Amino acid sequence: MLKSVPTLIVLSALAAGAAHAAAPNAQYPNRPVRIVTGETGGAPDLVLRLMTPDLVDALGQQVIVDDRGGAAGILAAQAVARAPADGYTLLFYASALWLSPVLNGAKDDPLKDFAPISLVTSAPNVLVVHPSLPVKSVKELIAFAKSHPGQLNYGSGGVGGSPWLAGELFKVMAGVDLVRIGYKGGGPAVTDLLGGQLQLMFASATSITQHIASGRVRALGVTSPGPSALAPGLPTVAASGLPGFETQGVYALFAPVGTPKPIINLLQQQVRQAVSKPEMKPKFLKAGVEPVGSTAEELDASLKKEIAVWGKLYREGRIKAD
Repeated sequence: MLKSVPTLIVLSALAAGAAHAAAPNAQYPNRPVRIVTGETGGAPDLVLRLMTPDLVDALGQQVIVDDRGGAAGILAAQAVARAPADGYTLLFYASALWLSPVLNGAKDDPLKDFAPISLVTSAPNVLVVHPSLPVKSVKELIAFAKSHPGQLNYGSGGVGGSPWLAGELFKVMAGVDLVRIGYKGGGPAVTDLLGGQLQLMFASATSITQHIASGRVRALGVTSPGPSALAPGLPTVAASGLPGFETQGVYALFAPVGTPKPIINLLQQQVRQAVSKPEMKPKFLKAGVEPVGSTAEELDASLKKEIAVWGKLYREGRIKAD
C-alpha cells in the first residue's frame, strides 16, 4: 500500500467543450486524466507543467499531475501498474524506470506492466574536463586515459541516471579505466570538478553551460547522436573521437498494459502536437530538455534497444550497478 500523499497540480480545461468535440474518440476522455511522476520540482514535473496546458485544451478534461516520491520511480510505477487500463492513469518517468532493474540483474521485462505512448523529451549530457587536464578533444582524452589507467576520476549522481550511463558506456567503448566518484546529485559533482577533485564528468547542459563560458571547465563533446541545441557549436562525442557513442536522458509517457489502442493513439497524437509547437521549443530548452514527441512504436523500439544493450553489458560483467 502506498503511504505517500501525492501533491496534486490540477489544470482546468479552457474551452473544454470545443476541444472535447474535436477528439476522435467521443468516449474518451469523459473525466480527468491523471499523470503520475516523480517528486515535486524535479525534471519530470517541470516538463509536465510545460506540456499539460496543451493537453488540457486538446482533451477537454482536467489533467492532474500526481507527484510521488520513491527511488527510481518505484512508487509512481506501482501506482500506475495497479491502475485500470482505461487511459485515465498514466506514468511519466525517465530511463531509470526501465534500466535500474536491468542493471540489478532483473530477468523479467522491466516494462511488462506498461504500454508505451511517446518519448516526450531528451536531454544529452556534455563531456567536460577540468582545465588542468592536457586534452582538447575526446580523442586526446581517450589517449591520455589509456596512458594513465585508474588515475582519472569522473563524478556522477545515482546509478542508472544519464550521467552514470554516459560515464560507464564511455569506459566500455573507449577501453579506459576511469574511477567513478558517486554523488547524491549533479550539483555536488560539478562543485568538485570546478575544485579539481574530479578530472571529468558528463554533466547536464543547464548545470555546466555557465562554467564552460567562464573557462572554468573545458567542453569536449555532447552525448546526443547529433548536434544539440542545448550545447550549440559543440561536436558530438561520437564525431570527436568515439564513433557510435550515444546516450541521453529521456522522459517518456506510458499507460498500464492493456490500454486500448485507440486511446494510446489519441494520447500519442496529442502529446506530439503539444511538444512540436514552435513556441514550446525555447521553453523546453530553458528547462534543459529537447522536445521529441515520438510515436508509440518508436518509443517501444528505442526502449527494447536500450534494454538489450545495457542488459548485455551487465551480463558480461562489463558494468556494475554499485
